[in-house]
Amino acid sequence: MNEEGRKRWVLVGIMLSIFLAAIESTVVATAMPTVVASLGGIRIYSWVFSGFLLTQTVTMPLWGRFSDLYGRRSIYLAGLATFLAGSALSGAAQDMAQLVVFRMVQGAGAGALMTLGYTIIAELFGLERRARMQGYISGIWGLASLIGPWVGGVLTDHVSWRWVFYINLPFGAIAMAVIATALTVVERPVRRPIVDWAGVALFAAGVSAVLLGIVEAGRAGSWSRIEVVALLALGAAVLVAFVAVERRAVEPIVPPRLFRSRMVVAAVLTRFLAGMAMFGALSFVPLFLQSVTGATATGAGLVLTAFVLGWVTTSVLSARLVLRVGYRSIVLGGMACLTGAFLLFARWTSALTHGVAMRDVLLAGVGMGLVVVPMLIAVQSAVARSDLGAATSMTQFFMSIGGALGLSVMGTVMAQRLHAGLPMGEALHGVFIVGCVVCLAALASAFLVPPGRAKDLARAERRGEPTRVGG
Repeated sequence: MNEEGRKRWVLVGIMLSIFLAAIESTVVATAMPTVVASLGGIRIYSWVFSGFLLTQTVTMPLWGRFSDLYGRRSIYLAGLATFLAGSALSGAAQDMAQLVVFRMVQGAGAGALMTLGYTIIAELFGLERRARMQGYISGIWGLASLIGPWVGGVLTDHVSWRWVFYINLPFGAIAMAVIATALTVVERPVRRPIVDWAGVALFAAGVSAVLLGIVEAGRAGSWSRIEVVALLALGAAVLVAFVAVERRAVEPIVPPRLFRSRMVVAAVLTRFLAGMAMFGALSFVPLFLQSVTGATATGAGLVLTAFVLGWVTTSVLSARLVLRVGYRSIVLGGMACLTGAFLLFARWTSALTHGVAMRDVLLAGVGMGLVVVPMLIAVQSAVARSDLGAATSMTQFFMSIGGALGLSVMGTVMAQRLHAGLPMGEALHGVFIVGCVVCLAALASAFLVPPGRAKDLARAERRGEPTRVGG
């Protein structure tokens, strides 16, 4: 097999494994009522999702940095094996506590699949082809979001809820075989760096404490509870110690030099704020439709489909446009669309129709599609190859943290407004107003994006010249 053929097979393996990780949340959510009926444990039901999110988020930067140090192939295969092991164990769980633990194992593996696929593509393909490939992967995300609930329902109703997890095994095995066989073109001799184990431990502990505090604040509807304050304070203290350790480490897990790049800082901040606004508020759109307008669950799901379609379509288009237009203008356009969508959300009333709701949600999806992929491509062009995994994973990490924070903050706003006696519609207006404020902050942060022309970078790359921007 020639080099081009190997690249194509690697892309197939990556897209298959990313599809498995992307579809998992929607498939499991559909099956959970049946799982609870089988295993019990309703009190820890939410941890089936929170535990997965926690380990996925915490491990993203770790997988990315380990791939920089030890090679993409071995680390990617380790992450995929972890994900499949968690899937097999989850399918065999005998009670809810076991399922939570095994889902955390699965989430740890998903942290690798969510970041390393993008990193490997950045090494395999030049800027022009890379832009197309990153857009296609966004299409995989959209497909997973659309068919996940249907797949989960079919497996649960006609086979067994356990196959919601077992179904990953044959397809994951195919992906492992393809990656193991074909991914040789970017593998380099393994270095033997001094592992920053102190940094690993401090990072995992600090981020875990912060995420647990965020989740608890959202669950309780208050940020002043002693448990929340204690977890956030502990997390902050540990992360301060982590920063001090990283400055002295020979091979830091999160290289401080990354944040000397203007492009990296702009991407991290913009994706954090966009994730906070969008993933926080998106959780409340179905609630508004069902509680205020009287829509059915199916109708609310149909409205969210417009968001997915908008995101996927503009992800593919923006990946191509960025080569001709440049990063800043596309990202600014995306944040303007997202801000406009939230202004429209804040005007929703009980007379809202499905058509208007789909229009507004579609605009939000368009905005996210114009932000996420161009920022990823920009960051990958702004750093040295030796930091590619760390930089790619950090953009994913901060977007996930932003989503968790947004959901918790907006949930708290809604709870407080309901406690004050406001009707559900007015309480949710407060949620959308908070999202609009965050979007305005994200729009301002987008002006930090350097006005680099990606088309010029692609030409330089073809000539073998450096393609780094934003340093």
